[in-house]
Amino acid sequence: MRHRKSFNHLGRTSSHRKAMLSNMASSLILHKRINTTVAKAKALRVYVEPLLTKAKEDTTHSRRVVFSYLQNKFAVTELFREISGKIADRPGGYTRVIKLGKRLGDNAEMAMIELVDYNEHMLTDKGAKKKKTTRRRGGTKKKAADTTVAETTAPKVEEPKAEEVKVEVKEETKVEKKEAKVEVKTEEKKEPEAKDVSDKKEE
Repeated sequence: MRHRKSFNHLGRTSSHRKAMLSNMASSLILHKRINTTVAKAKALRVYVEPLLTKAKEDTTHSRRVVFSYLQNKFAVTELFREISGKIADRPGGYTRVIKLGKRLGDNAEMAMIELVDYNEHMLTDKGAKKKKTTRRRGGTKKKAADTTVAETTAPKVEEPKAEEVKVEVKEETKVEKKEAKVEVKTEEKKEPEAKDVSDKKEE
């Protein structure tokens, strides 16, 4: 029975499983990313991340503890010399599991497990944000080039400010309205005079 055994046994005995995870952890430290099945990648993440945390403190004791798990002196030196400096500011989450699809032979789910701080593409994408671009129809580049050439060659003429233009327009409209009212009044006055003249002729 497997009461209270929450970890994945991976279909192996205890000694076989420890040896396999130790070799996979050494390969991950040396090569920075490896391809394996999803189940093994998740088990490896739980196995290797405490070792990476231990490597932040470079003492003889921590080196011996890590070596007892890895059993590979090249991996230990790489971990304490190179990797510990890169992960110094990161408070956990040193690895990333990316699913790759299913294997052709047995249809097992495959994944790539990698060290987060060694994926340069994702680090650069986060650092540099893309600028907003507007889509334009074809031919606008030529027009823009012509306008820039015209602007550089032609002398600059000072244009009146928008506020001044608005004020002038308002004054003109007021004057026009006054003139129109005066004309209407004069026409009204002239009409009755014409009637009086016609009445006098009839008499």
